[in-house]
Amino acid sequence: MHGLLGFALLGAFVSHLASATPTIGGGSSKRNPLGLSLPNSLIPLIPGVTEPLTENAIPLPILQLPTPPLASPPFTASNIKPKKIGYFWTGAGDNKHKDFLATVSLDDGTFGTFIELTDVPTSGNSPHHLGPSYDGKTLIGGGLLSLLKTQDTAFYFDVSNPYRPKFDHSNRGILSSIVDEIRAKPDGGFYITYMGSAVGTSPGRLVETDAKGNIIHEWPALTDIESTLNILGEQFSPHGLTVDYDKQIALTSDFVVPLSILKPTLGIQKANTLRLFDLRTHKILSTITIPNGQGIQDVKFIPGNKETAALATAVGLGQVWIIYPFRKDTRTGKQGTAELLFDFGPKAKNSVAIYSDISDDGKLAYFTFTLGNHVAALDISDLNNVKRLDDPNETQPIIGPHYVKISPDKKNLLVLGYFVQAGDISVLNTPADYKAHWLDIKPDGSIAFNRTIDFEREFTTTRGGARPHSVVIYDLTDPASPKYY
Repeated sequence: MHGLLGFALLGAFVSHLASATPTIGGGSSKRNPLGLSLPNSLIPLIPGVTEPLTENAIPLPILQLPTPPLASPPFTASNIKPKKIGYFWTGAGDNKHKDFLATVSLDDGTFGTFIELTDVPTSGNSPHHLGPSYDGKTLIGGGLLSLLKTQDTAFYFDVSNPYRPKFDHSNRGILSSIVDEIRAKPDGGFYITYMGSAVGTSPGRLVETDAKGNIIHEWPALTDIESTLNILGEQFSPHGLTVDYDKQIALTSDFVVPLSILKPTLGIQKANTLRLFDLRTHKILSTITIPNGQGIQDVKFIPGNKETAALATAVGLGQVWIIYPFRKDTRTGKQGTAELLFDFGPKAKNSVAIYSDISDDGKLAYFTFTLGNHVAALDISDLNNVKRLDDPNETQPIIGPHYVKISPDKKNLLVLGYFVQAGDISVLNTPADYKAHWLDIKPDGSIAFNRTIDFEREFTTTRGGARPHSVVIYDLTDPASPKYY
């Protein structure tokens, strides 16, 4: 078997070197210096031979066997056409079947009905964040652990027919990997945080794509000496991302060095910093520090704030801080300041992950504490008098909450009970219930748990369960003016 594996790896790699030419737009012969895509798996699919190899592969230190996925089990698509749809970027529970985008009804009458499953060509990617394009016709999902099987790390879906999404293509960066937050560009394309280098260490990059999903830049550029020295001098592991196109600035928040969550490790390397980017030049203007933040996982601009303030989550501290990008630090004279806004108390301390969402009127903010098994709500309409709307002592019916999205009509909150389970090769395997929790948002902004979609139960016998990490919600109530977020 080792001889077969070695031969297959060598053959696939040599074949790729002989034939691969990164291109723009799928069919063009023009070289794209940054867009790169390798074969779906370095070990080619050989019916009757590679299936046992995939099923019996043992966990290896860090890099895993680059095996092809097992064949997807049959699925009968539904013909219903709900007004509200959730697109869930989901990993197969056994890490052997193909990862997939699940299209699910969020309408009252058909809530939780699986309409379509759209597979990607690979398995074991640990699907991470998902984001829509500015025109709503494309979704892009990232693979947190795709790198470990030498697979592409970003996956693009055509959702021009909202009930029948199609996998379009995948690619990877040259300087960076570990896809995290995704923000659409008004003129097409995306900005994306890649938390690690090409081998999962620091520094990562802020990646930019064109409208077709081709990678066109990995910022900061190597020729930008000052910014490059900045990210080499202090851990640059960008996870959170928020963009203000009117002010032409972006903030990224540094979380953890990806490789440090894998065995053997001396401990997870957590960051305390955010970077402020000038989008006109893509240079780093300054580094903003939250003292002893121990992982700044998320950052989001507050819609409508006069100072373009943003909220950032300091995971180790269990706090949310407010970032003022245009204020000057009186001590250093550098642009950008950070101030404590709210301390969430014991349930949020050392919670591994704290993710957030902010209402589009800038008045409400919601936060998930992964190890605290809790969803919190804040009234931030007056930043000098923030009010907590949830009961911090309540035992909520959720395990491992992470990704959170406010529905486009602002009537519901969708929270997924799953963060990361990297298996035997990792020190990070958080408890989860693998459910999508549909919460009601009350008139005062507080929340009430309502219904769930049980992904584990739905796919236990077909894919070894399912791990839904992120979601995008589409509201097609007005077909002429669809809303998506």
